[in-house]
This record gives sequence, C-alpha cells and structure tokens, in this order.
Amino acid sequence: MKRSRLPLLVTIAVLFFLYLPIIILVANSFNASRFSTGWQGFSLGWYARLLHEPEIWRAARNSLVIALGATALSVVFGTTAAFALHRFARSRLQRFHYGLVYTPLVVPEILMGISLLMAFAAAGVRLGLGTIFLAHVTFCVSFVAMTVLARLQDFDFAVVEAAQDLGAGWGTTLRKVLLPLLAPGILAGALLAFTLSIDDFVITFFVAGPGSTTLPIRIYSMIKYGSPPLINALSTILLTVTFTAVAVSQRISRSKG
Repeated sequence: MKRSRLPLLVTIAVLFFLYLPIIILVANSFNASRFSTGWQGFSLGWYARLLHEPEIWRAARNSLVIALGATALSVVFGTTAAFALHRFARSRLQRFHYGLVYTPLVVPEILMGISLLMAFAAAGVRLGLGTIFLAHVTFCVSFVAMTVLARLQDFDFAVVEAAQDLGAGWGTTLRKVLLPLLAPGILAGALLAFTLSIDDFVITFFVAGPGSTTLPIRIYSMIKYGSPPLINALSTILLTVTFTAVAVSQRISRSKG
C-alpha cells in the first residue's frame, strides 16, 4: 500500500508559513530599498550603517555583559540545584525546592516581570542594569538546572565512588571525574541561558531603568520611531547568533562525552 504524502505536504506548508516572515526579514536586510516596497538590488549598506550607530552598540554591549554575567551565575546555581534535586532524598523540602526551580519555566513572562518590578520597588532598589541582571538570573537558573538534571538521569555515580575508593578526595573527584562527565549538560544549559538572556524583552522591559537599554528594547524603540532597514539588518544578526547558540546547545546536550 502506497503511503500518503499528505502529512509531509502539511508539515512543509506549516513550516513555510512559520518561517516565511523570517525569510522576508532576512531578504529585506539586503535590499537597497529603504521602505521594502520592492526589490531595488542587493546591498550591504544597512549592515555598514550599523557600524555608525553608537546607541545600538551600547545597547548590544549591555545585553552581552548581562547575558554573560547571568549565564555564569546561573551555571553555578543551576548545577548545584540540579545535583541537590537528583542526589538527595525526596522529602517535602525537596519537593518545595523542585517547585521553586520549576516555577519560572511555567509562569508567564509578563507576570514574572510585574512581580520582579514590584519586588524591586518594595525593596527600594533602583532600576538599572543590576535589576536586569538579577531578573535574568532568576529565570536562567531554572533552565540550567533542568538541563543538567536531565544529564544527571543517565549519570553513573559508581564512577565517583570508584574514584573515592582509589583514594581521590572530593575536590579531585569533582575536578577530574564529575565535572568532565557533566560538562556537555552544563555547557548546553549555559548556551541556553545565554540565548534566553540576550533575547529577553518582556521581563527586561519591566525591570529596566534609565540608561540601561538592552538590544531587544532598543529594537523595540526603533520600530516605534521607524527604522525598518536597520531593524532588518540588526534582527538578522541577532537571529544568526540565536540560532547558532541553540544549535550548538542541542548538539552538546545530545553528546555523550
């Protein structure tokens, strides 16, 4: 019996529908026309103009600094949380701990942004890059923890016990046995956290203060005041970075060593 091609055709149609706006955006970033009303020829002029926009690069620097800092701190906290959730007994405290780690994954971003804004306001904390950094750490920790926890499900702790039986101390075991074997999961979680942090708009919009503009917020303001060609070029660069980080993260998470 001949297999139907209908599921394949439907899948291709859905994927085309989803990715068509991205394809149009990328194509228009190379369009010489300012208003994207028609193809006026291939041009890299809009990418060249990005080099002469200091506000954009200032926002990109803020995003990069926050993303790197949030990723580093999230890796430490997330890996520790994942190890504790996997290694220790399932008590009420552990179920509460799991709920705390898992909640940021399911809470809507707008609700988390409002909650963080109210918390900072109640504590008298001035909004700025510091509050954005804390907010990003809040949700990045959960993604790192869940990624590393998935890696720990297949981890054989007999290797750790064997190293300790052979006289290795806890520090040596951690440095030469545990961390190298968990490195793919940790690196995948770090790349995922970096991608989420550098792309975040909703939560950042609520907790950002004067002079703490990040790249997504800058793109939003450019849309409001109208700079379509520069937005297309900048979005293409951001898409390339994001897709590359996600692809590397998925490849590493599937790796066994």
